[in-house]
Amino acid sequence: MSTPDPAVRFHLSLNVSNLEHAVPFFTKLLGTAPAKQRPDYAKFELASPPLVLSLEPRSPQEFGSLNHVGFRFADAKSLVEVQRQLEILGIKTQREEGVECCYAKQTKFWVNDDDKRLWEFYVLEGDIDHRGGGQPLDQVIGAESACDLLHSPALKKSPPRILEHQMGSPFDVPPQQFDEIRLRGTFNLPEPARMVNEILKRLFAAIVPGGTVSLHILTCEQELPAPPQLSGPAAYVKHVPVRAELMRALELAGFEDLRLTTFRTAPCFEFQGHALRETKLEATRPLLASEAKGAEPVREATTASATKPSRRVLFKGPFKRIQDDFGTEWERGVPTMISDERWTRLKQSTVGELFVEIPLEAPLASCGSR
Repeated sequence: MSTPDPAVRFHLSLNVSNLEHAVPFFTKLLGTAPAKQRPDYAKFELASPPLVLSLEPRSPQEFGSLNHVGFRFADAKSLVEVQRQLEILGIKTQREEGVECCYAKQTKFWVNDDDKRLWEFYVLEGDIDHRGGGQPLDQVIGAESACDLLHSPALKKSPPRILEHQMGSPFDVPPQQFDEIRLRGTFNLPEPARMVNEILKRLFAAIVPGGTVSLHILTCEQELPAPPQLSGPAAYVKHVPVRAELMRALELAGFEDLRLTTFRTAPCFEFQGHALRETKLEATRPLLASEAKGAEPVREATTASATKPSRRVLFKGPFKRIQDDFGTEWERGVPTMISDERWTRLKQSTVGELFVEIPLEAPLASCGSR
């Protein structure tokens, strides 16, 4: 005989540093498997005590262990009555109708206590196959409370939205966007390897402008004459793509700033005379349309964006001339005009120290002070 569903369940949402490790721990602790588990979310449902526990992959060190708390009600009538009583008592609430959140469709309202903790009161209307975006924080708890929260040290930046795919698991890209997508061995199997261009196009659309895709994969320099036969954990590898072709596919999909973060001199494996190397690749979805080469001697990198070049930047060397992914040619010692956005990205890149901004107007300074 099944236990009847309680009319109200307490809801507790925790931030966890590693969701993959946290789920087995809470499964043992609570004596039940997750009622819902996704790469970026997990939820446990207990009848006794009546509890809904959700886990969010968000750094407790940076954002605290507690995400939010609240109550789940069995029907909308009960939810409305609780909201009415709180409003009578002078507690401000903010209602959301039919919002998609945490792989479910919900109607809810939020309040925050004196210490800015979030309390969620909601009704579960049904499950959905994607996480859902919810509503902006200022619409949830009011502009004043949102401003206080967003300026607190713990919430100066949102946690990155990360999607990770492992070799052999079904490949799927949810309909929302991510800050980073990680592919681990994805193209080391024949089937996804045949779809590399299509998959990368889908990934490009699923990454926010300025977001990154990273690939951890085994690559070779020339096409292998036969499917590889390797030992140990690498036995699962049935296809090894040519590194240069994979990098070219990333460029054709629209990614820029390609960089090899791991590419060792010695190979990990050898198959029929071919060296197979562990390769880690990163690439970025551009913030702007590509910037093209302009005129000499102070070149202007023009852009299709409404943002005009406003930064004068000089390439210090050591090379005489280089060309970036925008098509901009940098000649050593010759200033080039680029946009604010491009300069910000350039400074944050791995080669940022090779460039220096020359202000259009700058006061005199003592040598070595500026």
